[in-house]
Amino acid sequence: MSILEFVNQDVLDDLDEDPNTAFMQLVNAAQRSLSSKIDALDPDNQYEWQKIEEFRYSFMNVVVAAGKRFEIEPFHSMQVPQYSNFRDADHRQFKSDLDHYVTQLVLDNSLRAKRDTVEVLPKTKDQLRAYVSGLRQCVEKGNMSAAKREALLKKLDAFESELEKRRLNMMAVARLTYLVLSVPGTVWASVDITHKLTTNIMQTVAEAKAAEDETKQLPAPAPPKALSAPRESPTPRPPFDDDLDDDVPF
Repeated sequence: MSILEFVNQDVLDDLDEDPNTAFMQLVNAAQRSLSSKIDALDPDNQYEWQKIEEFRYSFMNVVVAAGKRFEIEPFHSMQVPQYSNFRDADHRQFKSDLDHYVTQLVLDNSLRAKRDTVEVLPKTKDQLRAYVSGLRQCVEKGNMSAAKREALLKKLDAFESELEKRRLNMMAVARLTYLVLSVPGTVWASVDITHKLTTNIMQTVAEAKAAEDETKQLPAPAPPKALSAPRESPTPRPPFDDDLDDDVPF
């Protein structure tokens, strides 16, 4: 069964460049798809139970393949069993182990995201909204195509939405300024005003981040910790042998 049975092309196209984050995004999407497929089937019906097992096996196949592609252990080193040896207990243990690793990835991403965000005080947010309002006027008066104008206005809307959050994502600032500054100066009614407003946004956020770092005296970011196994590895045995205990799927 193809990966596209679990994750559509749009999700794949939007995967993060960071392998850990991309793996987590893919797994989350695949898990939602798996649940949706299984919920529509009756496990008491022999034919539909067979379909459930097929979906679960394919889900494991997709996740392990993604782990190999993104070099995420232990999935990178894992072997998918033959379908004839795949059992319900294997799926349950695999899902439990997968949840264990994804939890660590989520926590790692949360810590990393905090380093890449800044708490913006209400007064500073008002300043940023004023700058965004000025940029909006520049876009509306600019000599550009309707499609380009709409794209820029959507980016400004997205940035204003970020200002509603307690912490502002620094990447949102970078994306906005990059997009504005990439527009040729000839399309702006006043390129000086446009660049000044953009610079004000960058400077205001940078000052807020510097003040926060100084107050908290944040240490230098430590390298990400290796993901830990959910339990000690048992003595190596042939995978999915008939006499293997149900609680050791791989």
